Parts: sequence; structure tokens; C-alpha cells
Amino acid sequence: MTKKRNRLQYAILIFLTIGLGLFSRTSYIPALIYPYLGDMLYTLMFYFIIGFLFPKLVPYKIAIFSIAICFVIECSQLYQADWINQIRANKLGRLILGHGFLWSDLVSYTLGGLLGFFIEKRK
Repeated sequence: MTKKRNRLQYAILIFLTIGLGLFSRTSYIPALIYPYLGDMLYTLMFYFIIGFLFPKLVPYKIAIFSIAICFVIECSQLYQADWINQIRANKLGRLILGHGFLWSDLVSYTLGGLLGFFIEKRK
């Protein structure tokens, strides 16, 4: 069991990560890391959200849950029904649901979950 997390601190981390994630989709990010940084930050955001919602949950479980959520969202991109593609056609829908399955995204999600775990363990 871990000590209870500071929810204000986690709320700030959530919004900071969202801001960084939106920034990661701009032309200021080098082409080498552009395809991966946003996905890594997406999982990190989920890590902080889960830590916020469940302040007593141990870090390794938060990492597993955040990675699993992102894996499910990524796999949902294999489903191409009209109704969900209409949601993905919207910028917010595309940011939340993505638009095409990529194996490399699974690596980015794993790294993002591990980053959250190691950030928390260093505190």
C-alpha cells in the first residue's frame, strides 16, 4: 500500500500533461519523436487520472491500468463502423480515440505508463 496521494498535485499534473500532449501535436516537435511523444503523454495522463481517482492505489497497479486503457483504445481503432468514424472525424474525437491502429503506439503507451510509475517512485 502506498501513502495517500495529494489530489491537488495530481490535478495539476493532469492538466500539465494535457497541455504537453496538445503541444506535442505541433510543428515544434522534432519529426523523430513526433509520432511517439503524444501517445506516451496520453498514457501518462491516464496514470495521473487514475492516481487522482484512487489515491491509495499502489503505483504498479496504476501503471498497469493506464497502459491497459490505452491498449484497449488502440485496439478499438481496428473497429471501423460509420458511427465511430464520425466521432473520429471530429478533432476532439480523434484526440481521444485515435484514428488508426499502430503497433508502435503500444510501445509508446507502455513507456508512458512506466514513466508515470518512475515519476511517482522518485517522489
